[in-house]
Amino acid sequence: MTEQLRRTEEGMDQINQDMRKAEKNLTDLSKCCGLCVCPCDRVTSIEHDSKYKRTWGTGDGSSTGEGGDGSVVSRQPSGIHNGQANQQQPMGGSGPYIKRITNDAREDEMEENLDQVGSIIGNLKNMASDMGSELDKQNKHIIRITEKADINKARIDEANQRANKLIK
Repeated sequence: MTEQLRRTEEGMDQINQDMRKAEKNLTDLSKCCGLCVCPCDRVTSIEHDSKYKRTWGTGDGSSTGEGGDGSVVSRQPSGIHNGQANQQQPMGGSGPYIKRITNDAREDEMEENLDQVGSIIGNLKNMASDMGSELDKQNKHIIRITEKADINKARIDEANQRANKLIK
């Protein structure tokens, strides 16, 4: 999924580059005698818009890569060993799970089983936390792609209007 998001964002960046060239060509076509743009036909570039600068960074068309937003990483992803996530908080020392009455092997076995269940639940909690972190990261990526798509759509619509005006 992350690879698909990355490729989609690269596609949005390529559309942005293509639109920059198309807008330059439209400006060249609208020049009077091929020399200068008439003041009445002058169009401000969308690259000066604050939304554009916020989406594409400084307005140079380069995308901020994954993790390149300058923010401080507060938590590293946990490793996985033998198919199980590392526990970030020790589960030991929680005390007995059952109250001992007969103090026999059955109670020992129940205690061991409950220890294993507790360990598995801890692993599931860590896995759910990791999944939540990954989903948050992907949601931010999707929001960034959506913003780029909206700006690209606005640029395309504006370029189509300019081209239709030149044709008439």
